[in-house]
Amino acid sequence: MAFLSHNAQKVQEALLAHGLDLEVVELSASTRTAVEAAQAIGCQVAQIVKTLVFCGLLSGNGLLILASGVNRVNEKTIARHFGEPIARADADFVRQITGFPIGGVAPVGHLQPIPTFIDQDLFLFNEIWAAAGTPHAVFRLTPANLVKITAGKVVKIV
Repeated sequence: MAFLSHNAQKVQEALLAHGLDLEVVELSASTRTAVEAAQAIGCQVAQIVKTLVFCGLLSGNGLLILASGVNRVNEKTIARHFGEPIARADADFVRQITGFPIGGVAPVGHLQPIPTFIDQDLFLFNEIWAAAGTPHAVFRLTPANLVKITAGKVVKIV
């Protein structure tokens, strides 16, 4: 395995801690957006796990949404699941609760536990790809792996 940057290594260690032999890879091309990631990897945009952080407007608590790269989150639907209105988190909040920059937020390895919702549309694929801590790092996994590593609830997000 090649040398990984600090954040990518943190994700690799989190995956191993979950008992999964998944490999984080760092690419020269950007994977900041779902479209860029799909182009860099050579897969469909829908196979990219778009990692979005929201904030509860009443509690101030974070919420992680793992969406298919082609889907837009219906915030009202997610708010019903979460139990309060939500809004997209700003870059400072994202880094504060995950430890990662926007464009590189992984589904694991966060600074604190975050309630997580997983887009049911990701289960249309045998193989999906998620960010691994930087805008150039990714790892391949299955939808079942995603549920295992996040303890997320699978929901319809659109």
